[in-house]
Amino acid sequence: MNQYVTGAVIKELREKNGMTQLQLAEKLGVTDKSISKWETSRGLPDIALLEPIAEVFSISVTELISGNTIHNANISANMLRSKFYVCPVCGNVIHSMGEAAIHCHGIRLMPLEAEQTDEHHMIFIERVEDEYYVRIDHSMTKEHYISFVAAVSSDDMQMRTLYPEWNAEARFKIRGVRRIFFYCNRDGLFSIDPVKGIDDKEKTTYRRANN
Repeated sequence: MNQYVTGAVIKELREKNGMTQLQLAEKLGVTDKSISKWETSRGLPDIALLEPIAEVFSISVTELISGNTIHNANISANMLRSKFYVCPVCGNVIHSMGEAAIHCHGIRLMPLEAEQTDEHHMIFIERVEDEYYVRIDHSMTKEHYISFVAAVSSDDMQMRTLYPEWNAEARFKIRGVRRIFFYCNRDGLFSIDPVKGIDDKEKTTYRRANN
């Protein structure tokens, strides 16, 4: 990640917002000559101006510095478009309902891509009254474990954090759940339609999630 905003980024954002150098200068309380110097790499804005510049362009300071602005199409806040991020340093789990610029420990985190379950990551789901009982056939050692399970509907998300030496299981209120996600600290994110994990007759007999 770049550690400072570049003149090229400022110019691109200014033009994208339909501003002249003078208009931007007036908003920031500097001269248009200063803007020109920034954009032609003959100078850089003072670090105290980073936040005001970001505010003028309606972006975050992180986006300004990285040069990657986020255009979030998920304006309806549909939880089914949820994205998960996990920090490889501390294991911090971050959730967003659309695109986001996420950093942890100075690292730009990318959204995880969910894969289908396989023979090493089998999930079993039982419907018990108004809940889904979820069990994952997976080791839970300090080196290899499932760190979280989440049940997502269009307007809600239920997340359960798991820890090494715990059982890899969780319970969720059914209430419109359309997708279940779980994260393996070695192999990444997996997901399944909960109905595919339930026995056809909704008995307590388990069925492999990827059937």
